Amino acid sequence: MLLGSCLVLPSTEGQRAQAATGRMLFLIPRARMAASITAPGTASLGSVETGQTATVQLGQVRVNSSGVRTWTATVAASDFTTGAGTAPETIARGRMSYWSGPVVSKTGPGSWTPGQPTANNAQPLDTARTAFSYSSTVMTSSSVVWQPTLRVSVPVTAVTGTYTGTIIHSVA
Repeated sequence: MLLGSCLVLPSTEGQRAQAATGRMLFLIPRARMAASITAPGTASLGSVETGQTATVQLGQVRVNSSGVRTWTATVAASDFTTGAGTAPETIARGRMSYWSGPVVSKTGPGSWTPGQPTANNAQPLDTARTAFSYSSTVMTSSSVVWQPTLRVSVPVTAVTGTYTGTIIHSVA
């Protein structure tokens, strides 16, 4: 037979209570709430001459969060390739730039910050970049939608072909 009392308190309060009362203590960590992201499946740059630059809106990206006080959405890219992906068949991700643009729509309280609000703020995708971030003082549901733009500078050495690559949006 087990006798005693039990307190369930957040971690720091629980440590103080245990020291003060000598009671058994069970700590239950707060549930980790989640944020999820959805992005368009495909986008086409159309036909572009070598040495030229193409710009395309990628479509709407949405982050939904439930009980998350902060999150950061990140964008990354692969190289775009055609054929066997040799040097003349590759457009390196560093030749691509991205800007998130402003908020298209949002729900819930908090602050949403675009990583690159305008074309003047575009960043090369040679490394992962912040696309959007969110912060709030309350744990509640929220969502945001933005419509990013991708600019691709086609090298003069590129061969003719249909190039494919991946733009990856993630949230944590």
